[in-house]
Amino acid sequence: MASIKRALISVSDKTGVADFARALVERGVDLLSTGGTAKLLREAGIPVRDVSDYTGFPEMMDGRVKTLNPKVHGGILARRDNEGDLASMAEHGIEQIDLVCVNLYPFREAVAKEGCSIEDAIENIDIGGPCMVRASAKNHKFVTIVVDPADYASVLDGIDQATLDESRRRALAVKAFAHTAAYDGAIANHFSALNSDGSKRVFADIFTRQFVKTADELRYGENPHQAGAFYADPEDIGVSMADCPILQGKAISYNNIADADAAFALVRDLNEEAVVIVKHANPCGVAMAGGSQAEIYERARAADSISAFGGIAAFNRPLEEGAAALIAETFMEVVIAPGFTDGARALLKERKNLRLMLAPSALPVSGGLEFKRVNGGLLVQQRDAHILDRSACKVVSKRAPTEQEWQDMLFAWSVAKHVKSNAIVFAKGGTTLGVGAGQMNRVNSTRIAALHGGESIKGSAVASDAFFPFRDGVDALAQAGATAVIQPGGSIRDEEVIGAADEQDIAMIFTAIRHFRH
Repeated sequence: MASIKRALISVSDKTGVADFARALVERGVDLLSTGGTAKLLREAGIPVRDVSDYTGFPEMMDGRVKTLNPKVHGGILARRDNEGDLASMAEHGIEQIDLVCVNLYPFREAVAKEGCSIEDAIENIDIGGPCMVRASAKNHKFVTIVVDPADYASVLDGIDQATLDESRRRALAVKAFAHTAAYDGAIANHFSALNSDGSKRVFADIFTRQFVKTADELRYGENPHQAGAFYADPEDIGVSMADCPILQGKAISYNNIADADAAFALVRDLNEEAVVIVKHANPCGVAMAGGSQAEIYERARAADSISAFGGIAAFNRPLEEGAAALIAETFMEVVIAPGFTDGARALLKERKNLRLMLAPSALPVSGGLEFKRVNGGLLVQQRDAHILDRSACKVVSKRAPTEQEWQDMLFAWSVAKHVKSNAIVFAKGGTTLGVGAGQMNRVNSTRIAALHGGESIKGSAVASDAFFPFRDGVDALAQAGATAVIQPGGSIRDEEVIGAADEQDIAMIFTAIRHFRH
């Protein structure tokens, strides 16, 4: 394995770079550097040569040109086993550069700032950095490229242990190419979303996103004959499944991740202590507040105990021993919570196949983008992060809802947002009583939800994710025993639908917003 005699260090992210440079010097490595990095190293008492002294050309054009020089790129790209390359180096006084530590101008951070102009964005496009990174990665047979401060320690260890071989350098090169690809993608995304006046559109004409595979491939996809993997989105805003380590249990599956995400998305929408049980991406039981955590879980499970078997349970508070004891009574696939007490961990330890996923303690409503692959393309939309404000609602029925009906409707509405369309949710006292999901018409969703709820739904409130196109949906929920309904409104037959509610003394609220979920 070739030794590292000379390194070029020029970084935007200066985290840990002084310590890394000092460690290289202690190992006999000669340092080259530029601009602010060279200044930082000198101030830290670390011997370093300016690249301009080495090349014989000063930094020029406000720093735009400093490393774009044959003496830099020749030292990086030269093949150490090629006589012609070595002869060219000797003829032109080119020194061998064995390690390159470079990361790029903070383009994303610059364009994210309020009022960033086109000129500011352009000046934050790195040219010399990507050239050096790509040259080093291309010649990884001989050159070590480091773009991430997190790799400093392992690179130094590799030097000490003589394990910084071609295989390890290739892995660093792959990371470097991903680094420049993401950087170029960010630039293309930004400029293709700009209007002629410099204002920015929501969606760029060119959309580039980089996803990184997490750990091992999944056992399979939705079905055993389909391969599956989980790729994390480093640009996602908020908390994601990639941020949730698995504390125990067998390997996570494709369907487990999808269902855990659905459960997690709903439970973080609820401000009070809550439990969500999901089966096949739909909530089958949700309960909020009113009693101990164990009692809340028991109500959520009882809402549809048959569907809860083999489901996913999500908590927005650390899991306590009492609730864990109830979970241990039923077969569950995954439990996700922002913490687990020692008692809960001890109780569930014997359930060796049960996965425990640790959610971050902060549970923000996530914004950002979401994607759906279709044949021939990609559908992209803003994530539905809307939280209903009661003051934005309008009472349209003759009878105004009671305070309890208001609370039940708002709770049911929060749940309906996370149910596959057509969605109907019956709720009372902070607990779902019946959920109708994924039906081709709203009447069938209402009937299915009422069937789940049985006699318990008398006096309950109902949420509908979209408007009732005809009065038959209202007639069905009235027949089941509901006394209040919240819906978006906006149908050409709204007056007919409101009339049906008034006929049956049902309080009706319009939200003017819908939550289709396909």
